[in-house]
Amino acid sequence: MTFVVRFVQEYAVHERDAFMELEARFAEMERRRPDWPQGRRLQPYAGADVTNALVWETTVGSLAEAESALARIEGDEEHAELFARQAPLITPARTEILEVLDL
Repeated sequence: MTFVVRFVQEYAVHERDAFMELEARFAEMERRRPDWPQGRRLQPYAGADVTNALVWETTVGSLAEAESALARIEGDEEHAELFARQAPLITPARTEILEVLDL
């Protein structure tokens, strides 16, 4: 089975530049660390999520791999340092794990 791990983070509209500057640092960290979950970033344009949200998602091959990716993110010192700077800019946030259906 394939799964999508997704973070949806809303931020205050007036904090967009600061939020995106930090997000660019997360993206740079991913690029230079091949052991790190590689994700793509999306900005809602229309839909259920507000437009002042960032969606990060990655596809993994199993639920165990999804759990491992979340544990790696949670336990990483560099990520924790960046997130400590970004967290005050985040209003609501959620983590999703979705199963990809091969129907």
